[in-house]
Amino acid sequence: MIITRTPLRISFAGGGTDLPSFYRDHGGGAVTSAAIDRFIHVLVNDKFDRSIRVAYSRTENVERLEDLQHGLVREAMRAAGLREALEIHTIADIPSEGTGLGSSSTLTVGLLNALYGYRGVLKDPAELAEEACQIEIDRLGGTLGKQDQYIAAFGGVQHFAFHADDSVRVSPIPLAAGDRDALSDRLSLFYTGVTRRAEGILKQQSSRTSENRDALLRLRDLADSARSLLLARDWPGLGAVLDEGWQLKRGLTTGISNDAIDRLYASAKDAGAWGGKITGAGGGGFLLLLHPPERSRQIADALSPMQRLPVRITPEGSRILFVSR
Repeated sequence: MIITRTPLRISFAGGGTDLPSFYRDHGGGAVTSAAIDRFIHVLVNDKFDRSIRVAYSRTENVERLEDLQHGLVREAMRAAGLREALEIHTIADIPSEGTGLGSSSTLTVGLLNALYGYRGVLKDPAELAEEACQIEIDRLGGTLGKQDQYIAAFGGVQHFAFHADDSVRVSPIPLAAGDRDALSDRLSLFYTGVTRRAEGILKQQSSRTSENRDALLRLRDLADSARSLLLARDWPGLGAVLDEGWQLKRGLTTGISNDAIDRLYASAKDAGAWGGKITGAGGGGFLLLLHPPERSRQIADALSPMQRLPVRITPEGSRILFVSR
């Protein structure tokens, strides 16, 4: 048996510039993001017969790999060279789809780490991230960017540069434990109660890349600004970057925001938040806010009955927690 733990993520700036439709034709993209202490665990174990059992929000029992309906599990098994006699369980700390925290890519990275580990093969974070991208984008034909796979694999606080040749430069942002705690104390997630598939929004956004060129170029610049502000420990400045980025992002295509989300965000700002954004592609999921720690209660009251989820930055990416033979 082998168990992996892989973090979900929040991004501070640059989302949308990690889509191939942008970074391949507009001089590259950039995202600054962080791993948080909410995880997806993957358990892989021998199965006494030759069949495959996969347990997630439903359970599949199949005789052949090709019959698996869960595409990420199927393709991760195929990538790792495993085709039979396995039991796989996935457990998520929060809803595993449509919350904007990168759950599908976190799952893919965690699966690959577990399945390769089961074979006795250790992959470094860059290999896990790139192979997860190949599965989600190339093999399964998804319209999504690369930031989620990389932050899930590397963890910590990172600046990613996405080059036109599809290579990725990973630049860790060195925050000491006390600085990570200080940033974490100023972060809140509020669950909107709405889940949505990012695919539709990202397809629309990708198709409008040329129209949105100027906004996307500015979003790329904001990823660099966010890195500088994190290094300077300038939390109010980082909040201002989130605020500008959200105003740009909500104009990229329909569905990213709506009247209800706009009202919630305005209420949070009135209660003292420096800035924030809807996580992921938009349209629902979690509202991320950066704020003075002493304003946490006022912001929570202003957004009631939405549930506040305090988060901590975690320095670790996907890791193997347990191995037993």
